[in-house]
Amino acid sequence: MAQQTAQQPNGIHHLAFMAGDIKKHIAFFSQVMGCPLVALFDMHGVPGGLHAFLRMNDHSYFSIVQLPDVDKIPIELGVTHAGRGEMPCAAGTLQHLAFNVDTDADLVAMRDRIRSHGVNVIGPIDHGLCRSIYFAGPDHLALEVATSTVGIDAARWIDPTTLEKAGITAEEAARFKAPAPYAGPSPLPQPAYDPSKPHMAYPEETYKMMIAIPDEVITKSASYAEPPVKASV
Repeated sequence: MAQQTAQQPNGIHHLAFMAGDIKKHIAFFSQVMGCPLVALFDMHGVPGGLHAFLRMNDHSYFSIVQLPDVDKIPIELGVTHAGRGEMPCAAGTLQHLAFNVDTDADLVAMRDRIRSHGVNVIGPIDHGLCRSIYFAGPDHLALEVATSTVGIDAARWIDPTTLEKAGITAEEAARFKAPAPYAGPSPLPQPAYDPSKPHMAYPEETYKMMIAIPDEVITKSASYAEPPVKASV
């Protein structure tokens, strides 16, 4: 079994999906999927934005964002959305999302819960490394629920012929399977702006100004730590 380190993510805290109608998404993911709504507030620093969180467990949430006029942006299957697990969409977009349950019995229970709300579900299908069911969510989301009884064995599931198709050499595969730890100083300053690296989609000059600001100034000026509802006495 691969060792977990403090220098890698240990799960998904939240995934945020854009909604044309946030109420429709909240209704689906609470009533159909069974995830209780735990937060709904004006999105921090985003005029007109609404932000919702639904609980999967105490460390993992499903998040929904609604921004002004999003409902006027067209959905194009094969471009903005895949629509189902075997179809394409633009690079960098979500092809499909798989939720986790612990057992095969839980998987069947989820299938039956979803079907009870009139939503069609395909499966379970056994993929060896997991068993899965498939269905659609609001705004053409391609959704899955999956379960695995044991961890994925890299020795059995990294196919040498597929590495070749992906342009990955044996040396690269060895590095990808065992990422080197970070052993440098902390805190580490921002690196110099490098256009060849991934960057958030701010205007270039604004972005360069932002990354020049000390971390502690960003933390102090951009944080919204207080809940919108005051605690009851």
